[in-house]
Formats: sequence, C-alpha cells, structure tokens
Amino acid sequence: MTNYPQLFSLQGRIAVVLGAASGIGQASAHALGAMGAYVMCADRDEDGAQATAQQIIDGGGSAGWAQTDAASGEAIAALAAKVLDEQGRVDVAVATPALNIRKLIVDYTEEEFDQVVSLNLRGAFHFMRHFGRPMMKQGAGSMILCSSMRAVTIEPGLGIYAATKAGIEQMVKAFAAEAGGYGVRVNAVMPSIIETRLTEPLKERPEIYNTYAGHTVLNRWGQPSEVGAAVAFLASDAASYISGSSLAVDAGWTAIDGPPTGLTQTRPSE
Repeated sequence: MTNYPQLFSLQGRIAVVLGAASGIGQASAHALGAMGAYVMCADRDEDGAQATAQQIIDGGGSAGWAQTDAASGEAIAALAAKVLDEQGRVDVAVATPALNIRKLIVDYTEEEFDQVVSLNLRGAFHFMRHFGRPMMKQGAGSMILCSSMRAVTIEPGLGIYAATKAGIEQMVKAFAAEAGGYGVRVNAVMPSIIETRLTEPLKERPEIYNTYAGHTVLNRWGQPSEVGAAVAFLASDAASYISGSSLAVDAGWTAIDGPPTGLTQTRPSE
C-alpha cells in the first residue's frame, strides 16, 4: 500500500529558495523546512535571508543563507556552486523574486522595461540554467518558479509585468520538456492576491482591497503560507507526475468572469 505521508515528506532533501527574505519566498522556505528539507535561504536582503534561515533552525529545521542578486546570472551561478560545494546536490530549487512597475505601456521608459524584464524574466532564465544543469546531471530534481494569475488575465497598467509572468509560464513548459528525460520536474505556482509586504498599502484603501477580494470565489485575500504549501507539494514526491504545469493558487480568480453580477441568486432555494 502506498505510504502517502512519506510522499509529502522532504526529509533529507536539499532545497534552495531565492527570494527567501519575505513574502511568498519566505513562506516557501518555511514550508520546505517544516517538511524536513535543508533550506538555503537566498535573497538580495542578506539580513532578511539570515532571519528566515534562523526561524527555520529555531523551529527544529536545518538551513543556511546567502546574499544573492536574483537579476544577476553570475550571482545565481555562484549560489548554485555554493550549494553544490556545501551539500553535494540540489533537490529542490524555488525562485520567487519579481518587480512590478504599474504604468501604462505608452508611459513606460526603456529603463523601467529593462528593470522589470531583467529581474522577472532574465532572472528566471538564469535560475533555470544554473540549477537545472546540476539537476539534470544528477538525474533528479524539482524546480518551482513563481508566475502569476496575470499571466492569463490582465488589468491596465500591468502589461509588462504580465508579459514576464506569461514568459515564465512558457519557459516552465519548455524546460519541463527539455529536462523531463533526466528526471527533473519543472513547475510554477500562479498566485492571485496575496497579503505580503508589497501589497500592504492596499489594505489602507478598502475600496480597492475589497474589490480585489470580490474577484475570488472565496471573497478574500490569500496568505503567503497558502502559496508556500503549494510549493512544498510541488517539491515533494506527492507531485511526482506533475511537470510543465502552472498551479493556480488564486482562490478561483481565473475560473470566474469577475464578481457575481447579482442577476442570479447564489443562495440555494429552501
């Protein structure tokens, strides 16, 4: 009989989380550590990465930390080399950093465009290359990147950000096809509205905050831990037959056509 609890365990796995200082990255690191993995917490914010690692250690887990610029191919290569040198392998690699500059496309400057694309898309490219190669060599691994519901649904001012997230989704599919024969799985999580430090200002604007909540079938915002749990699942053997997928962690945002209009009663008749 299948040992289902064991399928979800990450005991003995070596994991790397890029973007681990806060938000979804931090929650992903916590989740992986809680499930038994050693977690290398990496972020441009070294103090934040160290704090996340210490939280995992204080909770009985195992972790380390490193300062890494997620937009730099050289920095990501150095991070991969560090983990391989210290641990001998990498079983799980998670990348969450992203930048959004909310502007109409006609108002974007070339510098702003380059900033967003460099971190979101080129950073994901470097991450896939430098962690995918050793995984392919060792014949196993699970790679998880952070896309967004904006890869498939849009609002004004998010065009460039959305394009990078759609690009990540397509690269995930492509690399899953390229690395699958080596035993490497490649997936993405696709969150909607998650309460993080970056979205904190929207709490001060109830009309916007509540409008966004109304776009979900659960009528609420999500927590970073809810995305972290999805990351831990995709990292585990419980997801051993899942690759090339973008897992929507969006409370149904992309499944419905906006908030209910009221034309149909949603409460069942007595």
